[in-house]
Amino acid sequence: MAKDYTKDLKIIFAGFGGQGLLFAGKIVAQAGLLDGKEVSWLPSYGPEMRGGTCNCSVTVSSEPVGSPLVVEPDVVVAMNQPSVYKFIEAVVPGGFLIVDSTLVPDIPERDDITIIKVPSTQLADEAGFKQLANVILTGKLYAETKFCSKEAIDAALTKIIPARKAKLLEPNQKALAMGMDL
Repeated sequence: MAKDYTKDLKIIFAGFGGQGLLFAGKIVAQAGLLDGKEVSWLPSYGPEMRGGTCNCSVTVSSEPVGSPLVVEPDVVVAMNQPSVYKFIEAVVPGGFLIVDSTLVPDIPERDDITIIKVPSTQLADEAGFKQLANVILTGKLYAETKFCSKEAIDAALTKIIPARKAKLLEPNQKALAMGMDL
């Protein structure tokens, strides 16, 4: 029987700094909050910041969150090769590895998880959303887990994109929808 991700979902977003992984984590955490769930969001940076390693632990749960650190993720969203190598073994059996296949040429096999390859960087470039591969992957994460209501994830973008960057709302909404439709 498949896990009910509306009750509990543990995610690691991982890649290089500057790919928007912390932003993707914020979308998920905010959507959980808007649905009345308990959430945690914990960023982790490499020493170099932009271009260095970066990951983000996110938990969305109907129960209080005991620790913000995710060590046994249900889902890993990976946007670079080192992150796939680092986190693939951490995904719990039955979980998902969602990978930006544009940037990750080598994806090790595991027969007890679902590996989803999304050429999100290529799709983002083709659609004119140069910096939104992360949001496409977040849309795919939503499509696979349905961890919150559709209204909550749509409203989360509106909530976390500041008014001074309002022009970015529509492209983000389109990128999220694109990921959901994959």
